Amino acid sequence: MQFIAYILIYPVLWLISVLPFRLLYVLSDGLYFFLYYIVGYRRKIVTENLNLVFPDKSEAEIKTISKKFYHHLSDMIFESIKSMTISEAQMRKRFAFKNIELLHDFENKKRSIILMCAHYASWEWIFILQKHVSHKGYGIYKQLANKYFDRLVKRIRARYNTYLITTKETIPTLETSKHKGELSISGFASDQSPKWDTAYHWKEFMGIKVPVHTGAEMIGKKLDISIVFFSVKKVKRGHYLTTFKTLAENPKDYKDYEITDAFLKLVEKQIHEAPEYYLWTHKRWKHKDKVPAEFS
Repeated sequence: MQFIAYILIYPVLWLISVLPFRLLYVLSDGLYFFLYYIVGYRRKIVTENLNLVFPDKSEAEIKTISKKFYHHLSDMIFESIKSMTISEAQMRKRFAFKNIELLHDFENKKRSIILMCAHYASWEWIFILQKHVSHKGYGIYKQLANKYFDRLVKRIRARYNTYLITTKETIPTLETSKHKGELSISGFASDQSPKWDTAYHWKEFMGIKVPVHTGAEMIGKKLDISIVFFSVKKVKRGHYLTTFKTLAENPKDYKDYEITDAFLKLVEKQIHEAPEYYLWTHKRWKHKDKVPAEFS
């Protein structure tokens, strides 16, 4: 069944991917209308999340943010499909880097890098970064249930010399890379919710105490890898600008969770500046009522 699904869906995705952007965004507008007005895809979750973190905003303001979010979500879906066939020149034009020299400085210092980011604006096209640096690229991801689509996603990322690895593969892969003397750059989307009963750290995020992923910080300390935050700004439809900020050049010099907390503050700043670009469909605050006594 997995293969049948793949051979039926793949041609449709490919045909969509070769469309010019102006037509893609016509389709995106249609998808927005379908998701928001027809099926109401996770509208209750989005509204609950927005009301939770923005208690002072009116119903009208929440509705405006929600609509803008669904517009952006639809764009993201079609931009992800476009990744199948988009040219390197187009990708460079549409996903730019403001201060790439910060990463070049780490390269000159022979330092590997962990990139921490949020599910904000666009993270799909960050893989073009490999055309700007010499570090070997790794992206930590959740494996897809359909093995054929999983291979497709890996193949798309590999176009720019980025290799996807699962959470379980992360430490062994980066340890091997370190032992080989390679410079690596690995991406961690660290803003989503871990399992509450196995979380090592709880922290207020957008005013609500929640369990927090600490894997990027812990791996940085364990393997002596510098940690950098990248923020993405949506300049206009289909165009993004990424800015890098050093969180810790030498992670071992920081107290536990200090780097993670600094990361969360930067994510909060992004959200407050333009909340419509955050991934509100995720149940980020689902464990807010399960705070263990030691973290209260």
